[in-house]
Amino acid sequence: MSKTSSKLFLRTLDGEVGARRPLWMMRQAGRYLPEYRELRATAPSFMDFCFDPAKAAEATLQPIRRFGFDAAIIFSDILVIPEALGQKVTFEAGEGPRLRPTETPADLDLLADELDATILAPVYEALERVKGALDESTALIGFCGAPWTIASYMIAGRGTPDQAPARRFAYQYPDAFQRLIDLITRACVEHLSLQVKAGAEAVQIFDSWASVLPAPQFERWCLEPVRAIAAHMRARHPQTKVIAFPRGVSPSHVGATARLPGVNCVGLDTSADLADCLAHTPSCVALQGNLDPLLLLAGGPELVREIARIKKALEGRPHVFNLGHGILPPTPIENVETLIREVRAG
Repeated sequence: MSKTSSKLFLRTLDGEVGARRPLWMMRQAGRYLPEYRELRATAPSFMDFCFDPAKAAEATLQPIRRFGFDAAIIFSDILVIPEALGQKVTFEAGEGPRLRPTETPADLDLLADELDATILAPVYEALERVKGALDESTALIGFCGAPWTIASYMIAGRGTPDQAPARRFAYQYPDAFQRLIDLITRACVEHLSLQVKAGAEAVQIFDSWASVLPAPQFERWCLEPVRAIAAHMRARHPQTKVIAFPRGVSPSHVGATARLPGVNCVGLDTSADLADCLAHTPSCVALQGNLDPLLLLAGGPELVREIARIKKALEGRPHVFNLGHGILPPTPIENVETLIREVRAG
């Protein structure tokens, strides 16, 4: 996508600094919206919802209709990749995802050798539906989980506080863990590529658990796989923009991510120090974030002040305004309306 694109979001990812910055929110299609809760009640399970193209497309479009965000992100989940590798995924009410744990190197033999794209066909159909419904000013984002984050769920069979099962597996069986990371990396490349073919103009790689790894392991298990994914995307789809989101990492790791060839933008989580991150990242790479979702939930004058602070701190840099993590379900609609008004003012 060239800088002449009509889409502010894509121009910003190209390094342009305009009169106003684009805005979208992680988990913007979700439970804070009454229309989403009504739609979600029509599906028997979360995975059924994700794999229903009509419902997934409708959920993606709901926040665009209500708020006019500058980008829509397809409604899906990072754990569709294990599902398409032969590791069944379910979601328990109030407890999160459940998978068959991968506890020994021999368990890797239970996985497929490559992504079964037929399982994920509903995701690509949903993207096609959304693409056809968006106006010419709104960009469409596809996504995947980063290999380390996906592997942490595949090893433990569930979410864990510190990803200790995956970290221990990587220490005990480094060759087997490399095999798993390589498999997930190939699957991510294929999944993102098929999303682009279905209409995605940018893709985000969510490394939600990057912060738990010591520096050498971060380099091996987080940075190198994202480097490979970005390189493949650049080769296959040179016009597609890539956002990397290594949640909770140090400014130096933010900078290392920003310097990966093919990465156009780095997402900053709530804890990121903007001055330090600016000092470590090339000026041509866009930054995304990093309003605290709890502050958006709380609202009031402090929300307005923090929005102004972030805007000032990132003035003169390509910046996509976003949260530091996903919007919280109890967030009042009027606080989102305040966010939009303040971001787009001046």
